[in-house]
Amino acid sequence: MQYRTLGSTGLKASVLGFGAMRLPMTQEKQVDREKAIPMMHRAFEAGVNYIDSAVGYCNDDSQRAIGDALKGWRDKIIVSTKNHNYDKEDEKGWWKNLEDSLERLQVEYIDIYNFHGINWNTFTKNVDGPDGVYRHMLKAKDQGLIRHICCSFHDSCESLIKIVDTGMFESVTCQYNLIDRSNEDGIAYAHEKNVGIVVMGPVAGGRLGETSGEFAAEIRGIVGSMPELALRFVMSNPNVTVALSGMSTMAHVEENIATAQREETLSDDERASIAKALEQLKEMSDLYCTGCGYCMPCEQGVAISEIFRLANLYRVYGAKKTARGHYEGMIKHNRENHLPATACVECGECEPKCPQNIKIMEQLKQAHELLTAKE
Repeated sequence: MQYRTLGSTGLKASVLGFGAMRLPMTQEKQVDREKAIPMMHRAFEAGVNYIDSAVGYCNDDSQRAIGDALKGWRDKIIVSTKNHNYDKEDEKGWWKNLEDSLERLQVEYIDIYNFHGINWNTFTKNVDGPDGVYRHMLKAKDQGLIRHICCSFHDSCESLIKIVDTGMFESVTCQYNLIDRSNEDGIAYAHEKNVGIVVMGPVAGGRLGETSGEFAAEIRGIVGSMPELALRFVMSNPNVTVALSGMSTMAHVEENIATAQREETLSDDERASIAKALEQLKEMSDLYCTGCGYCMPCEQGVAISEIFRLANLYRVYGAKKTARGHYEGMIKHNRENHLPATACVECGECEPKCPQNIKIMEQLKQAHELLTAKE
């Protein structure tokens, strides 16, 4: 396993991190301990020492499952979780989140404690200043409840650089992958300033797991699978400390371990092939959506993120049959909170929430036409 220093924390973190957002679930909508704990232990045994969660992951059960898995491993694992409370008037709520996380994780302290999903507007209005919620982080650190003040980030590269320049965060968790390199300069800047970078979505929320389409055809032969290539791409960036992978099966764990244990990075030829494929697909990627879910829930029940995911499968990866089949099923079953684009009433509530500033209402119409058009 490869290890890199996580910014000014001084912690030696494994280049592969275990993202605990997509753990296997039971029919009762709780984490399946019989599957999840062996997965986490296998990763720990292979040298993965960074695990990341949040209050709401896996129906509020992710942290509890990690706590069960950490027994006997706590001193060897860097535990990262997040606090989503930005209400300056709700100090009790912020502390309750922290106390709940400590209890669920069954730990006395949290190594990496993040403000969840920060952007520049949230920082200036809610985090910074004498009455900002950053003061709670400082107090928690003084009390030994957390070790390092960090944040997860959804905003522009320019904002990432400004966040780094505040000097208030020891590491930042941000989006970066083969088809979304918008934060690349900010990641390099963070590394220069000794701020650790943890990458979420290295496989683009699973979309790079699709092996069909023009993109896969262009680079077929470089590696055995798209997820492997996606991880190698992120790990080959020396400015990245940890690549988080949301693993939901033991097969995912084994494949990612094998990838992280490779010493070689991408060759010049491999990078050239990737660059060529990306250039060919640049115009097709206008609809790109990270799947962060900040536009959700829709009051009308439109499955915005899922619709955009299907449109990307169709347009970017050429998985036309798969994309159309899933969308036809969405229309047919008409399930609550999983409705097709035609259910949109154009209220506009979703668009201000989108970190990518996607024109959601317009793109929903285009996605519907794309996924229902007859060839």
